[in-house]
Amino acid sequence: MLQNPVRVVVDADACPVKPEIAACVRAAGTRALLVSSHAHVLRAEEGVDVVTVDASDQSADLYIANALRASDILVTGDYGLAALGLARGAAVMTPRGKIIGEDDIDGLLAQRHFSAKQRRGGMRTRGPKPFTDEDRDRFQQKLTLLLRKLQENSFS
Repeated sequence: MLQNPVRVVVDADACPVKPEIAACVRAAGTRALLVSSHAHVLRAEEGVDVVTVDASDQSADLYIANALRASDILVTGDYGLAALGLARGAAVMTPRGKIIGEDDIDGLLAQRHFSAKQRRGGMRTRGPKPFTDEDRDRFQQKLTLLLRKLQENSFS
């Protein structure tokens, strides 16, 4: 038995790919941990554990940051949380299937800061594109590959 098996940790409040995560972890024989606030009712299922935190602004992020291990995969669209995940040694990906690495995070955080600054100044910024079936498929493919890669590396 592995001491720290690969686990998928999910910032679940606004995550559109929870069913795909459940399917991937079951197929890979590992587990997922979905973390959400009381405002989102999630149910545990085979291979999927659920943690509900209070509804304050950063409760889910703080729980995730403290629970992450280097063997985990973090799924989040929050670049601040992604940076914390990378600092903890976790692999990080977005719900659209983009793998975020150390080389990406500074630029993503700078863009987030720039957009927030524009909004505070009264400018309108574009939101994300609508989530598509192609995004869903890409995510599932990338998560499957990442799980396989990390599980193979944990046996080395």
